[in-house]
Amino acid sequence: MDTVKAYGNLSATEDLIPLEIQRRDLLPSDVAIEILYCGVCHSDIHTARSEWGQSRYPVVPGHEIIGKVTDAGAEVTRFRRGDIVGVGCMVDSCRHCHACVEGLEQYCENGTVFTYGSRDKISGGHTYGGYSEKIVVDESFVLRIPESLDISKAGPLLCAGITTWSPLRHWNVKAGDKVGVIGLGGLGHMAIKLAHAMGAYVVMITSSPGKATDAKLLGADEVIISKDKDQMRAQANSFDFLLNTIPVAHDVDPYLKLLKRDKTMVIVGANEPLTHINAALLVRNRKNLAGSLIGGIKETQEMLDFCGEHGVLPEVEIINIQDINEAWHRVVKSDVKYRFVIDMKSLKNEKP
Repeated sequence: MDTVKAYGNLSATEDLIPLEIQRRDLLPSDVAIEILYCGVCHSDIHTARSEWGQSRYPVVPGHEIIGKVTDAGAEVTRFRRGDIVGVGCMVDSCRHCHACVEGLEQYCENGTVFTYGSRDKISGGHTYGGYSEKIVVDESFVLRIPESLDISKAGPLLCAGITTWSPLRHWNVKAGDKVGVIGLGGLGHMAIKLAHAMGAYVVMITSSPGKATDAKLLGADEVIISKDKDQMRAQANSFDFLLNTIPVAHDVDPYLKLLKRDKTMVIVGANEPLTHINAALLVRNRKNLAGSLIGGIKETQEMLDFCGEHGVLPEVEIINIQDINEAWHRVVKSDVKYRFVIDMKSLKNEKP
């Protein structure tokens, strides 16, 4: 076992503090990774504060990991020392259920092993994430980062990027489609960039008029203010696809009215009960309401390669690990454009 520095919290009500954690010895199929950058996701906060059910403590968050391979097991064939790699939201799965066989490890029927907070099948404890110096991961769950991408910005692609890419691909968004992105935050800004790079006509749908300028700079062709009933009415039955990134429960009916017949709105933001759905809006025009998680490993690599080819990167603010509690406070207040990324070299001189 290897003792490494990390940041985590010991209970739902405590701030993150310096800790020491154990990383397993290298197994034959493992890759050891020095963590260079780690993105900050709102899921980190929800988990650390037990807002999605009781968490296992200590919680060491972080599932948007960019690092450098420092060692590889004897059976590893895809990576070698010095490679720049990524680790996203998963570090293992059963690998034999229908979902895993189809490359959809995020829906593993026997339980996906998430990068932090899951039962660790190797140690018997629970997994620790990327707010740390090092991580050891089976090569099947390690991703290659294209050389064309700025590694200081690439981390959020492994969560916000794949969370929005997966539904865009699954529902076959293509050039010329009219795509609405609902909500402009960490997920929404990536959805705009990706849909624009795919050649879609992208419409930002927001309740905040002040976000219109940013949306167009990110690649939106048009902006609709959702509180303006005239604007919403004028766009009724005109969208080929809607990606809903609103992170809290809300009334979806006004957005369903925007869809064409047989088209789909996908929820990726809200991880809680929706407050109201009028089924008549689905029935009368055969509209669809669906949900989507992240993506499988193959799909995530596809997304990274696409981003490398098209120069798609998130908008980030780089911070030191010592600023993480203030950064979390700002995330909760929606005071970031649009993701924080931790420069992990700031952890080297930290004393737990």
